[in-house]
Parts: sequence; C-alpha cells; structure tokens
Amino acid sequence: GPGGSGFGAGYGGSFGAGGAGFSGGSFGASGFHGGIVGILSSDEKLTMQSLNERLASYLETVRNLEMKNAQLEQLIREWYQKHQPAGAKDYSHYYGQIADLQNQLVTAAVETHRVLLDLDNTRMTAEDFRIKYETEYGLRQNVEADINSLRPLLDNLTLNRSDLEMQFESLKEEMIDLKKNHEEEMKLLHTQSSGDVSVEVNAAPGEDLLKKLNDMRQEYENIIQKNREEVERWYERKMEEVSQQVQSSSQEMESSNQQISELRREYQSLEIELQSHLTLVQARQSNLEDTERRYNMQLQQIQGMIGPLEEELASIRCETESQNEEYKMLLGIKTRLEQEIAQYRALLE
Repeated sequence: GPGGSGFGAGYGGSFGAGGAGFSGGSFGASGFHGGIVGILSSDEKLTMQSLNERLASYLETVRNLEMKNAQLEQLIREWYQKHQPAGAKDYSHYYGQIADLQNQLVTAAVETHRVLLDLDNTRMTAEDFRIKYETEYGLRQNVEADINSLRPLLDNLTLNRSDLEMQFESLKEEMIDLKKNHEEEMKLLHTQSSGDVSVEVNAAPGEDLLKKLNDMRQEYENIIQKNREEVERWYERKMEEVSQQVQSSSQEMESSNQQISELRREYQSLEIELQSHLTLVQARQSNLEDTERRYNMQLQQIQGMIGPLEEELASIRCETESQNEEYKMLLGIKTRLEQEIAQYRALLE
C-alpha cells in the first residue's frame, strides 16, 4: 500500500509477472507496521482475524511459490534433457581419425623427403656420368686429333711408296734396256768376229770385254737387288709401323665408341628414371595437397559444427545462470517469508 513498508511493498512487483499471484497489494493498505498497530489496538479479535487472513495468504503464496519452483525445476530439467546435445560433446571418435591423418601426413612427409633424397642422389649420379662423358669425349677428340695428325704421315708414306715403286719400275726398265744393249753389243761382236777377214795381231792379249760386261752387269744387278731389298725392308717396316698405329688407333676408337654408347644408354636410362621420379613426386605432391585440402574442409566442417554448439552452450549457460539467479532470489524471498511467518507466529504466541 501507499503507507506500507513490509514485504509486499518491496518485492510485490518482482513476482507479479511470474504467475505467482503475489503482488504489492497482498499485505493490504497497512503493511507490517499497520499489523503491529492493529495488535497493539483494543480490537484484538479483528487484528487476530486480519493476521490469520494474512498468514493464510502468506502460506498460500509460499505453497504457490513452491509449486512454481517445482514446476520451474521440472521445466529446467526437461529443457536440459530436450536440448542437451546427444553425444555432440563426445569427440573421442574423431581422435582416431585425427591420429591416422597425422600419421599419414608424417608418412607423406617422410616419403617426400626420401624421394627428394633419391632425386639428389640421381642428380649427383647424372652429374658424375656427365663429367665422365665429357672426359671420354675429350679423350675421343684427342684420339681423333692424333689420327688426323697421323693421316699426313700416312699420306707421305703412301707417296714415298709410290715414288719408290716408280723408281723401282724405272730401274727395272733401265735394267731391261741395259740387257737389251748388252745383247745387241754381244750380237754385234759375234757378227764382227764371224767375218771372212781374219787379222792376226801379235800383241798382248786384250781384256775380256764380255767378262767385264758380265761383271758390270752382275755388279749392277747386285746393286739393284740390294737397293730393292733395302727399299722393300724399309717399306715393310714403315707399313708395319703404320698398320700398328692404325690398328691401335682403331682399337682405341672402337673402345671409345663403345664407352660413349654405354654412357649414352646409361644417361638415357637415368633421364627416364629421373622423369619417372619427377612424375612420382608430382603425383605425391598432388595427393598431399588433395589430402590437406580434404582434411582442411573436414576440419572447417567440424569447426562449423562446434561453433554453433559452443554458442548454444554459452546461451544455455547464460540461461542457467539467470535461472540460478532467479532461483536464488526466490529462495531468498522464501526465507524472508519464513522469517516473517516466524515473526507472526511469535507475535501470535
């Protein structure tokens, strides 16, 4: 009431909207102090009657509040049971998947490092083969240069051989001519000696021209044979040397060609292996990127599921805290009502 200072004036408006029916006008126009005045007045029966009515209204209000509290608690429990996320907080079944994904990522990283190490080793091996190829190629160029430098010598030897053959042919023709001349001279001498005229000269016996001619011929033949043998020996010796040099050079060229072909085959096989490793690395990288993208999407989906759940949990926590505050406030009102009831009982006694 307008002059009251009891419980109804202070807390009557707090529960008017809660459905408890406990408003500021529950205590009448006098309030607590008006009751005390009524007790101290002369009309005790009316005062006791009003106090009994007020006590009955207090008890009824307390029962209603207890019923409302029980209903609110039941509603809170039902709401918790209804809105409680069934198994949403249990993320233990995701732990195994996350561990598997982490193991797969570690395995993929190890495999990537192994492939990179293989690529480095392959690159170093290819570099070694390239150095060997360049060395062998330099040796081949040196051998070719030696062969090219020996070709003029071979040409000179061929020219010398042709010159010697020409000299041999000329000496042979000269010897034939000498034989012919000798035969003609012999025939001429025979014809002269077989004539009718015989001249006797008492003189010292002359020299035997035929013998001298034969000696000269024999000496020329010996010289020619000696020169021919010397030329043939020199020619054979030079030809053996040149053939040995050519054979050694051809063997070196053949071995160099074989080594170059083997190195070329090894280089091609290494290039093919390198390309296969590069394709494998690209496939592994694409698989790794796809796996990371897929797991990022899954993590984003999980985070998207966790976000509203956390918001709902925060709202539930806020509502629970507000309901706890209301419950505490109602409990405080109940205790105060019990204290006032106890005071009324004391006053009644």
